[in-house]
Amino acid sequence: MRIPHKALADDTLRNLIEEFVTREGTDYGDRLYSLEDKVAQVRRQLDQGSVVIVYDPHAESCHIMPMESVAPGMEDEDGSAATEGANDSD
Repeated sequence: MRIPHKALADDTLRNLIEEFVTREGTDYGDRLYSLEDKVAQVRRQLDQGSVVIVYDPHAESCHIMPMESVAPGMEDEDGSAATEGANDSD
């Protein structure tokens, strides 16, 4: 289930992003980034819609995933189907 990042309290969102960017195996290439830089990068990606927060009820955990890797039709927490460009006008 997708969780809209704007529905989370600022502290909760920051903690989730920090946990994500400090996971072992997270690769940022040759350049070293501060924790603040990493958090800001993920926050921008969430704002742009290129990544989303997904809750896995079986593992009882949240993940930040690229939008293109989210299964089509995955529901938002309100039960509506997630669609890319859902705010576009017809």
